[in-house]
Amino acid sequence: MISETTLANVESAIGFPILSLLLIILPIASAIILLTSDHLKARWIALIANIITLLLSLILVFQFDKTNSGFQFVERLPWIPSLNIDYIVGIDGISILFLPLTSLLFMGIIIASWNSIRTMPRLFFILLLLLQTATLGIFISLNTILFFLFWELTLIPIYFLIIYWGIGPNRRYAAVKYTMVMMAGGVPLLFGFILAAFEHAKVASGELVFDYINLLNNPLPVELQTTIFFLLLLGFAFKAPIFPLHTWLPAIAMEGPASIAAIMTGLKLGAYGLIRFTVPLAPDAAQNFHWLLAGLGIMGVLYGAVLAISQTNLRKMLAFSSVSHVGLVILGIASFSTQGLQGALFQLFNFTLVAGGLFILIGFLHHRTGSTELLSLGGVAKTMPLLASFFFIFGLAGLGVPGTNGFIAENLILISVLETHTGAGIAALIGIVLAAAYFLTIYQRAFLGPVKNDVIITAMDLRTRELLLAIAFGLLIIIFGIFPDIILDVTKGASASWIDLLE
Repeated sequence: MISETTLANVESAIGFPILSLLLIILPIASAIILLTSDHLKARWIALIANIITLLLSLILVFQFDKTNSGFQFVERLPWIPSLNIDYIVGIDGISILFLPLTSLLFMGIIIASWNSIRTMPRLFFILLLLLQTATLGIFISLNTILFFLFWELTLIPIYFLIIYWGIGPNRRYAAVKYTMVMMAGGVPLLFGFILAAFEHAKVASGELVFDYINLLNNPLPVELQTTIFFLLLLGFAFKAPIFPLHTWLPAIAMEGPASIAAIMTGLKLGAYGLIRFTVPLAPDAAQNFHWLLAGLGIMGVLYGAVLAISQTNLRKMLAFSSVSHVGLVILGIASFSTQGLQGALFQLFNFTLVAGGLFILIGFLHHRTGSTELLSLGGVAKTMPLLASFFFIFGLAGLGVPGTNGFIAENLILISVLETHTGAGIAALIGIVLAAAYFLTIYQRAFLGPVKNDVIITAMDLRTRELLLAIAFGLLIIIFGIFPDIILDVTKGASASWIDLLE
């Protein structure tokens, strides 16, 4: 557990509110500046804001004490005193790396949208910065109500980004479907947080408790944990997405802009919520229902892989591939081991670079050819060799090929799952084999072979800024694959504390 003494020491050691700076002064302040700027300057303002956000995030990473398993850089201010709700933010080994990776992904999306966004570019970048603010808030919130606020705030910019800049004829339907599904998922989530707060008030302090650290230090009664577990599991399952609550993702991938698809597949906020809240707040119930988590993971791995094989569109293939990989993360969580959790976290970090990077490349391809259907492609590697090469490298990382970051994450998960749920581990191995089948098959059909489309013949390969972005993502994929301790050393202490909560 995380002691109050440890928390007090961390709070007193931090004098500069760097986390609040990330939330308020940069994305939000930049969005306000964008309101008064012209359209031509909008992308530059958004890019500069993201570069500064990335640099601040890296400062946090370099100052982070990897030997301290508790929360660091904690900031606490009164917010709604009558309900005992405070503004509390902080980071630990589980959340710290999501900050620079989120900033990197959003910076990549801004660069990828440099020439493709011609309609209302200022509004596009404002909404993108607001979405980034809400996403960062999810990763640093240490108050359940504050977390829920940021969780719901992501819906507004996503809704308008899909409606105004979506590429499909049914983009309005996709936006409404996503919003309604996420609002439905928010109901059990909020109810679970309130129920935990009331229970703590009844048996402990007499006051409602929404402080996450306080809740961890005062475990809920075993008989209540089952209710809390299922409420939070259901709420986060919508966003993860966990089969069978995944149907919104293919719709977003097909109808929405590539930037939103990159965020949806690159940042698995639902899986993060399972790790941060569901298991720690209901550890006994989570262990009692380990078979349910493992079963959901198996179904996701196999279902997503089988559906991905039958797709004839690159976007839809990646959407179902994402469902399959989320299933693998759930299996890592269900192993309830330090190794499995580190593998799950590693895989979540990988999504930002691999899945996010693949959708960014697909956005480049769609902008050049007007389609991601296999019937309209073929021979892309002949006219766009750089784009095809990076797509192949990112795809190999998704398959877990040695030398890439995917290899480390998948092996950590598989070894831990084979030890704890042997049958689930074997099913996961089958899913990985299927992943190789669908990716290599669709890559051969889309990127190799003769050129049949005149648009592809005259298409331009990656521009300089696009190439630099692809190189940055590719280098990180290789670096994390060769030197995994860069990630594992940061997550080790917090992962061990997470396991201690179960014991």
